[in-house]
Amino acid sequence: QVQLVESGGGLVQAGESLRLSCAASGNIYRIPAMGWYRQSPGKQRELVAQIESTDSTNYADSVKGRFTISRDNAKRTVYLQMDTLGLEDSAVYYCNVIVQVFGSWTYDEVWGQGTLVTVSS
Repeated sequence: QVQLVESGGGLVQAGESLRLSCAASGNIYRIPAMGWYRQSPGKQRELVAQIESTDSTNYADSVKGRFTISRDNAKRTVYLQMDTLGLEDSAVYYCNVIVQVFGSWTYDEVWGQGTLVTVSS
């Protein structure tokens, strides 16, 4: 089994920064991709940013230039540095990991429990 532990959410004012972390643990052989999604009330869950094992990254247009995703492979942890936060960034942020466990030839998609980010004016 693979577990994800997220941290770093909270309440901030517009223009401030937050950093989210997500650590993966378990019977992991490799992690091809790690990322963050978010969901706000009444909206569908959307991709925020993703980083592959090659360090190739992909960002939603709405966060380009403000958010930075990174990963520490030794710690099996992905980070999301969020700068210049706006009201529209308020949401529950979910860690998402594509993982291959030992003994498996397939990849599994694992979700974190979510961490709330609230941006106030």
